[in-house]
Amino acid sequence: MKPEELRKLIVGPVVTVPTPFDDDFELDLGVMADCTRFWVDSGLVAGKAVIKVAAAMGEGPMLREWETPALLRATVRAAKGKAAIVCGIEHKDTVRAIEDAKRAQDAGAIGLQIAPPIFNDCTQGDILRYFEAISKAIEIGIVIYDQPWYPHGRIETETFVKMRDFEHVVAIKWPTTEGRDYEDMRKLAPRFNMLDNSNQAVRCHQLGGRGYINRTAHVYPPHDLRIWELLQAKKYDEAQKLFDSVNDVFQELYAKYSQESGGEGRLVKGFMAAMGKPVGSSRPPTLPLSKEQMAEIKMRLAGAGWPVPQ
Repeated sequence: MKPEELRKLIVGPVVTVPTPFDDDFELDLGVMADCTRFWVDSGLVAGKAVIKVAAAMGEGPMLREWETPALLRATVRAAKGKAAIVCGIEHKDTVRAIEDAKRAQDAGAIGLQIAPPIFNDCTQGDILRYFEAISKAIEIGIVIYDQPWYPHGRIETETFVKMRDFEHVVAIKWPTTEGRDYEDMRKLAPRFNMLDNSNQAVRCHQLGGRGYINRTAHVYPPHDLRIWELLQAKKYDEAQKLFDSVNDVFQELYAKYSQESGGEGRLVKGFMAAMGKPVGSSRPPTLPLSKEQMAEIKMRLAGAGWPVPQ
């Protein structure tokens, strides 16, 4: 697929979908297929949103090697060509990243979210060689996941500039990080789809960004689809108010509940269950949410105007 075609697909709310597990913490591909049909029927389709499978918030790092391609295939089949599906690759060396990338390409993904191989103690030159090699090996898009909070996970703005000739690098997840001006994205937006990863969807769009990472679109798609409509219409005050109405709830509850037990997917799955779409608990050692926590989630979402089932 040509880069310009890929850039038209990797836009809007980037939806990190959860990985369903059964009561024995095994993959539940039937639930994944049902959820995918729900997401597509609700409007999370190509050109309006991105469905991202096996990323960190979707518990991708907790999956066995064979589980990621199985999960991806189930999602692609259920979507029936209607969704832009991206697969996560976390912290792999070049050889294994290319192997995973080719498997994801064969399974029908249109793109990959790829993080730097932090355990290789990468220099900026290593990071350049890493993404160049992957770009040359595949025919689908690459979303680079800049991770400055990890040692050797930070990618400098000038390193991104040097990637402009890497054909299949089409998008960048852009975080807030010390020592770099958020507005540096202006240098990159003409060539790459800039995707906010710092709860600044409005600011990103104002600077030429093409999408944003969120925690809510898979739970109640109309919420984030409406935010994207408002952003595209440049109704920024209205978009910010709607974004904050639930994102603030998520951040507050995440800070509160993560003191008891961690795991990025824990609260995401709680939101799904609250809206009548249970996908199981996270794998141990992460604890399931309590009845009291679930009751609080339902109350807070209803207070934000979501149609929480009784």
